[in-house]
Amino acid sequence: MGSIYKEYFNTEKIREHYNYTKEGSESSPGTSYSAVSILIVVLCCFIVLENLLVLISVGRNKKFHSAMYIFIGNLAASDLLAGLAFMANILLSGATTFKLTPVQWFVREGTAFATLAASVFSLLAIAIERHVAITKVKVYSSDKNCRMVLLIGACWVIAAAIGSLPIMGWNCMSDLRDCSTVLPLYSKRYLLFVITIFTLILLTIVGLYSRIYCIVRSSHAEIASAQTLALLKTVTIVLGAFIVCWLPAFIILLVDASCPVRDCRILYKANYFFSFATLNSAANPIIYTLRSKDMRREFLRVLCCGGAGQRGRAAGRRGRPPRTSSSPERCTPRHELPTSPATRECTTSV
Repeated sequence: MGSIYKEYFNTEKIREHYNYTKEGSESSPGTSYSAVSILIVVLCCFIVLENLLVLISVGRNKKFHSAMYIFIGNLAASDLLAGLAFMANILLSGATTFKLTPVQWFVREGTAFATLAASVFSLLAIAIERHVAITKVKVYSSDKNCRMVLLIGACWVIAAAIGSLPIMGWNCMSDLRDCSTVLPLYSKRYLLFVITIFTLILLTIVGLYSRIYCIVRSSHAEIASAQTLALLKTVTIVLGAFIVCWLPAFIILLVDASCPVRDCRILYKANYFFSFATLNSAANPIIYTLRSKDMRREFLRVLCCGGAGQRGRAAGRRGRPPRTSSSPERCTPRHELPTSPATRECTTSV
């Protein structure tokens, strides 16, 4: 094992693995992707700015300091880091790849894996929180903060563990036959492990939201129709975006894990599939926050540097407060329905 770690600083190892898994010009990754790389960097900048706007909005408005918005902020943080990590990955690719040591290569790829995994686990954490909030009798119980900390902490710890497995030894440094074509220092067994984990997460999210749908549908008829339609719309968008963005990347990794070396040339174009998967980090803020009118209003205040927003807020205090679908007043039913779990919390965001 010690000899393997000594090779972590041998720059020739990178070229050896790329030459083994790829052929011809394909062994020099990124040489023909300059235009695509620029587009990806621009996309990553958009992802960073978009999610930074979400974090600022959640942080500066006390109305968004509830558990649900904290989870949305956690999702935005993971997506922001995913955009930064993928941008760094692109900038350190191409000819720069062969100047890296294996340990630097593992950090480059592992960071991207960890941040994207954190984004996926954040989606799972939101689904768990929604399920608990809907099914639990006392939504605002004393253990709410503890549950929130545990979910967010577990999200990052597990994501970091998944991303660091290759650098800790689960790689193909000592067995070229087990090497991935897309990621030439990664073991094919590790890729299968990642595919399995992400597939289980997807199935779990589907199961949780299906359970939420059944609970809402079985609630009082007066509120079931409107809340069910809103919930179904959000769930369809969330799961649809997740599947559309990640399915091509899952397929390419599955092909990589099962295809012999140099037999599947489609694997040489894997960068396109991972770039498409990154769109999920751009879509998440739109799905989870722009469905709330309060969040959209806060976005405008942030973008206008607070000037117009402060005047609007002052006018709102002098006059009658506007009633929107995401305002707290709208979350209180006209007829008290204390037995319905679906009315205990406003769910305009999810």
